Amino acid sequence: MTDFPLLVSRKRLRASRVLLSALALTVGLLAAAPASAFDFFDVTRRAKALANEKYKAPSSALPKELRELKYADYQQIRIKPDRQLWADGRTTFQVAFLHQGMAFDLPIKINEIDAEGVREIKYDPDDFDFGTRKPDLKQLKNLGFAGFRVFHSFGDRANKRDGELASFLGASYFRVAGKGQVFGVSARGLAIDTAVASGEEFPRFREFWIARPANNDKHLVIYALLDSPRATGAYRFTINPDEDTTVQVRSRVYLRAPVGKLGIAAMSSMYLYGSAQPSSAANFRPELHNSDGLGIRAGNGEWLWRPLNNPRRLASSSFAVENPRGFGLQQRSRDFRLYEDLDERYDLRPSLWVEPEGDWGKGRVELLELPTSDETNDNIAAFWVPESPPKPGAALDLNYTLRWTRNETALADAKLARVLQTRRSTGETRGADQIRRPDGSIALMVDFSAPVPAKPKDPPLPVSLNFSTSGNADVLENSLRRNPVTGGWRVSLRLKVKDPAKPVEMRAALVNGQNPVSETWSYQLPGYETGE
Repeated sequence: MTDFPLLVSRKRLRASRVLLSALALTVGLLAAAPASAFDFFDVTRRAKALANEKYKAPSSALPKELRELKYADYQQIRIKPDRQLWADGRTTFQVAFLHQGMAFDLPIKINEIDAEGVREIKYDPDDFDFGTRKPDLKQLKNLGFAGFRVFHSFGDRANKRDGELASFLGASYFRVAGKGQVFGVSARGLAIDTAVASGEEFPRFREFWIARPANNDKHLVIYALLDSPRATGAYRFTINPDEDTTVQVRSRVYLRAPVGKLGIAAMSSMYLYGSAQPSSAANFRPELHNSDGLGIRAGNGEWLWRPLNNPRRLASSSFAVENPRGFGLQQRSRDFRLYEDLDERYDLRPSLWVEPEGDWGKGRVELLELPTSDETNDNIAAFWVPESPPKPGAALDLNYTLRWTRNETALADAKLARVLQTRRSTGETRGADQIRRPDGSIALMVDFSAPVPAKPKDPPLPVSLNFSTSGNADVLENSLRRNPVTGGWRVSLRLKVKDPAKPVEMRAALVNGQNPVSETWSYQLPGYETGE
């Protein structure tokens, strides 16, 4: 008799626990429903619908006073700290909205996703500090935002603004940084007809949705809707801050009309001068660039390194790649003494590496180098171009991870020798009197690290040089010798160009027998460097 009531109470207890669990689950689902009700496919539906509509060009209402600002004056315009998104400090992220000014003269719509649903963040000029300028706020009513910046504590919750994590400003450009990094190379959502004679089209992010992170979330999710005369697109960016900050990109692109060149995972950077192209004027800074080369990991296993140039006219290089495994603009030179710039800290600027997800098929990585006379202009562009772009109305789904890093060694194959530096100078020969004199040639010194033997205790691999040119130069010297300082190998080249109007293409790699044991050094000597 006594066991029966106990049995009943246990059953009731279990039933109560099941009921409570079910209620808790239901409440949790109901609480999460509004936030999870908006996802990537909501943006894709908007992008598809937009692609079926006629393109409507955005209009600018920016007053002349703000349009003609100098960059230093534009930087003074800042949102007030208490008006930032998530200024309550409950997350390790904060969002600071950017005001329109200068060429940033088109409004974008920004929304927040939280547990209550989706709400638009309205622009209010009273939220901004305009510095020394006092514009008429009535003229700015309903102007709209130009973009936004994201700050992150990088693990230190007591310091909410110790790092600028990301910036979305202008067209489809955005920049990201890891802990201890300084903004440099920019990513782009999409590039269309870059450096095509008919003119480039600049797709722009017209609307964003920023998901409020949970208190303990270590990542931030941002959705974006892209629009341009011939393309629309949906994007989801999952930003993971760390020493290497990664951005997982999910994208779906629709074309309104055919395009000549579709640039996927596009990026832009700046190269003014460096060891491969010394400055023509005296400067206390030995090198000045955000990136010094393009790296490619091809689907067939080849690794390639292409040092950058600052040409006097547009230069284009194309690398056929099927199913790329990685590519990006890198800043391999990390020694501060190569820059000596305490303000810009080019030694802290990250490399940007694209890691494609799945097979992208046939295509090419394209590198564009444009002339620039100062460091304020991005003159380098790189992107992947699919061999067969989608037909208008069809969806192109390509996903990839962007890695912003200062650890370029981790991106490489540890067994292969890497290019450590490329140095260029006037070619010289040593006379009988042991004095070196110019001989009208161009000299190149390329340092490779040492290839790693198969086993740690094996002797260093014997190597030889595999070198080739495009045929527009006579090779006066082509030698390989050990570099006792680095423990690697030095390639010494001297060339005389045949046709100064044409570039010279070169490739070099270390081989052990027939087997490559280094990445491939690929270089273009622009025509102007040969006397044009």
